[in-house]
Amino acid sequence: MLTALANTLPHFRHTQSGQFFLMAGPCVIEGEDMALRIAERIKHLTDKLQIPYIFKGSYRKANRSRIDSFTGIGDEKALRILQKVGREIGVPTVTDIHESAEAAMAAEYVDVLQIPAFLCRQTDLLIAAAKTGKVVNIKKGQFLSGEAMKFAVDKVQESGNMNVILTERGNSFGYSDLVVDYRNLPAMQRFGVPVVMDVTHALQKPNQASGVTGGQPALIEIIAKAAIAVGADGLFIETHPTPETALSDGANMLPLDQLEGLLQRLTRLRDAVRPTGEVSAQGLNA
Repeated sequence: MLTALANTLPHFRHTQSGQFFLMAGPCVIEGEDMALRIAERIKHLTDKLQIPYIFKGSYRKANRSRIDSFTGIGDEKALRILQKVGREIGVPTVTDIHESAEAAMAAEYVDVLQIPAFLCRQTDLLIAAAKTGKVVNIKKGQFLSGEAMKFAVDKVQESGNMNVILTERGNSFGYSDLVVDYRNLPAMQRFGVPVVMDVTHALQKPNQASGVTGGQPALIEIIAKAAIAVGADGLFIETHPTPETALSDGANMLPLDQLEGLLQRLTRLRDAVRPTGEVSAQGLNA
């Protein structure tokens, strides 16, 4: 499945390594220097471990709880930064879109258009994303089963775009918690598309009385390991040099300096659960 993505995405490397692929970066683009530093660091790590990598950053956060929450530095400014990351660091890039009119605009700057979980049933949005020809990453709604995501995939593919990724990010559990049902990963893989585990958003504590989403970052490694053990094709991890100062979703982000150790452990786990006879590029080079 990664071969098809490699044919579509520029700079998508290590797709023959047998490793999971990684979508990682800050929650939102806060500035050019920060974005470039994070992307450069993660590219260095993923090159060393032969992990296919896509840089993630939202150019705008449209679904904040409070009206005074940070939403972005300006659409065009943030999109140009994403474009610069792609060109200078040499990695594919992904960002969220929220309305149909944003699809064509964002597609001029990034390689993957991401549909937020709350919007995964918005037909016009999915069709608009599909018609750009870009890869479309659809996050599974917190209110849906994995099986129900077939219809979201159909909307994109029947619009003429076969390049779809599905991302699991947990299901609502009561008013202020999420739970991951790992049955959703193989259920969505049956549609013949790559399936990603959104590790950090699955650990959110939404709908807090303060109006600021909480999180459980101490469980990031547990969620990631379980996803790899189940057979996830990719992982989605938001990371920041100092999550406590991040302007969005800092409560559930991974500190950037902890990413290397986590990825090392996850690649070893991936090798351990790899089907018999399948050898990673790392193993061949050992």
